[in-house]
Amino acid sequence: MQLATVYTRAQVALEAPQVTVEVHLAAGLPGLSIVGLAETAVKESKDRVRAAITNAGLKVPDRRIVVSLAPADLPKSGGRFDLAIAIGILAASGQVSVDELSGYEFLGELSLSGELRGVPALLPTLMQTVHSGRLVVVPRASAGEASLLNSDRVKMAAHLLDVVRHLQGLGELNAVPSNTANPEPRAARDLAEVQGQHLAKRALEIAAAGNHNLLLIGPPGTGKSMLARRLPGLLAPMTHDQALVSAALHSLSATGKPLRWRERPFRAPHHTASAVALVGGTALPRPGEISLAHGGVLFLDELPEFDRRVLEALREPLETGRINIARAGRSAEFPARFQLVAAMNPCPCGFFGDPQRACRCSPEQVRRYQSRISGPFLDRLDIVVELTRSAMHWTPAPQVAGDSSDTVRQRVISAIGWQHDRCNKTNSALVAGELRRYCMPDASGQRLLSRAADKLAMSARACDSVLRVARTIADLAEQVSVGAAHVSEALALRKDLGRSAEHLRIG
Repeated sequence: MQLATVYTRAQVALEAPQVTVEVHLAAGLPGLSIVGLAETAVKESKDRVRAAITNAGLKVPDRRIVVSLAPADLPKSGGRFDLAIAIGILAASGQVSVDELSGYEFLGELSLSGELRGVPALLPTLMQTVHSGRLVVVPRASAGEASLLNSDRVKMAAHLLDVVRHLQGLGELNAVPSNTANPEPRAARDLAEVQGQHLAKRALEIAAAGNHNLLLIGPPGTGKSMLARRLPGLLAPMTHDQALVSAALHSLSATGKPLRWRERPFRAPHHTASAVALVGGTALPRPGEISLAHGGVLFLDELPEFDRRVLEALREPLETGRINIARAGRSAEFPARFQLVAAMNPCPCGFFGDPQRACRCSPEQVRRYQSRISGPFLDRLDIVVELTRSAMHWTPAPQVAGDSSDTVRQRVISAIGWQHDRCNKTNSALVAGELRRYCMPDASGQRLLSRAADKLAMSARACDSVLRVARTIADLAEQVSVGAAHVSEALALRKDLGRSAEHLRIG
């Protein structure tokens, strides 16, 4: 036999296109060449594969070996093709039956001794591979990541010889064990630990129930970051499919480590982060902070300190829940359905409007500071709340008071259940036609919204945002219809930042 075909997978963002490894033994001087747009790490695999086959006690054919990775125009990178190339060489030389290979896909990097090393970004690859109908062989070192799929079609091996013996019918490969992680991790930070700030805690509950974006404004030390870090504990548990996508995105990140299973991500990039760090990019497209926050919370502290171009880059994913990254050689699309929580001071010194400390900023400095955030960006924030020092209740021995995160989460889950029964999506995702169908308030509520829109010069998007929040408030109250009281509370939770200094305070 002089020709063998083996199947494996490349990795392009979240996609895992199939790669066919064709190995041909030709006449000529002994050597091994790899063709098919292989990058340096793939071309170097010929030396790893030769050493691994020899040290495993197998024979490298004394022929000219040509390895073709098809399709030829698909870039291949990394060491994930080593195992497939080695099996192809052994099959072409008759050491492994070719007939056995059609039902398998192989992923794994080989050490010089023949041991299998883990493959980075394995989970997004396996999410597509298991639907091919073939058995997938992966390194034992990657079993933890592979176990998240709970699939009996994924087999693991520790050494090249384990795979060869299995294909020769001399042994069996063990299936990857199922994931037994706790499906509903308990919130590490409890909302009841926050003293006072009842309006802000109410806003946090409404934001969690409707997946609304939230902006917290207040002087330093009023608990903006403390509140934001408790939002993941209020969110409903992730479904299995949501958790898989989130774990796959983290597997693709620079760290290459999946998130803890079914844990809502919380990402808090520093305000010096670039647009590439936030939305994703590099020569090989990788997910940015907004995609790593998919299904969870993106917290932007010191919002006006972010570069304006960075914030403007968030406008599209805030609307669509996806981000398209285009580069000269390739493009990629990542999901980015995150919940944005932003925090800012009311002015550069942080004490504008504070009754206890005087502000040192001039009106022009306040105006410039607020104008760093554009109107279209603010329009996409459904809830804007001011935190004041007077709303804080500090005592030498503070007592835990108010509803706990678990209690609030149960109300949130109930409200989300109403939304999914009604239209199978959260209120923040409702579009124009659905808003008119599900969120339209009664006559008094419509009159109230109309007067507010005229007086405050609200945009159509802002009015739609008020309707979404009002619908969520009604869901939390288990009310079928939206009334004037719900619209009134939704309006109170929305501020027009930057109209004038006088509008910085909430009555």
